[in-house]
Amino acid sequence: MIDEPTKLDISDEMIAERRSASSKMPDDMPKWMAFLITKIDLVSKWIGNIVCWIMIPLIFSMVYEVLARKLFLAPTVWAYDMSRFLYGALFMLGAGYALSKGLHIRADFLYRDFKIKTQGIIDTTLYVLFYFPGLLFFFYMTTGFVGESIMRSEKGMDTSWMPYLWPIKSCLWFGILFLLIQGISEVLKSYYAATKGKWPNQK
Repeated sequence: MIDEPTKLDISDEMIAERRSASSKMPDDMPKWMAFLITKIDLVSKWIGNIVCWIMIPLIFSMVYEVLARKLFLAPTVWAYDMSRFLYGALFMLGAGYALSKGLHIRADFLYRDFKIKTQGIIDTTLYVLFYFPGLLFFFYMTTGFVGESIMRSEKGMDTSWMPYLWPIKSCLWFGILFLLIQGISEVLKSYYAATKGKWPNQK
């Protein structure tokens, strides 16, 4: 007879959910830190709730294109561009929310076995040395990128529809901004874990 497992291994799920400030912040956390983490995570949650609605026009455009092409032999000139734009907007604008839930890719097979304090030290160091400098550089470059696109009234040249490109390029700018804001919450959580040996929502 095979013994039933007595404890479910949910380490990956815990790693993914440990960041969310869905519960009350610990009493030993400074009030300003708890306030920032809670408010930033709440903003990211609202952004995620709004951005998810992009799925509806994305699905509609693809279904409409398939039906028009297959049933009526009348392919559209806009569905391909709209699918790219909407998916790109969904990906970029939702990146901050994904970060708040700990769903960005990491080497969990190594990370999960580290002590929480070690996890916090690693995360804090990587955020300070790589995350913020990299995103700030991209934010600076994207600002000029988007501004030039708006001034030139840039259009896509790879389809006959030739849509304006500044709306989707603006989504890139906002996506980086949301990541920077959420990064503040994440580095504070990591610093707390590095100093206290537990994540903020850990009992």
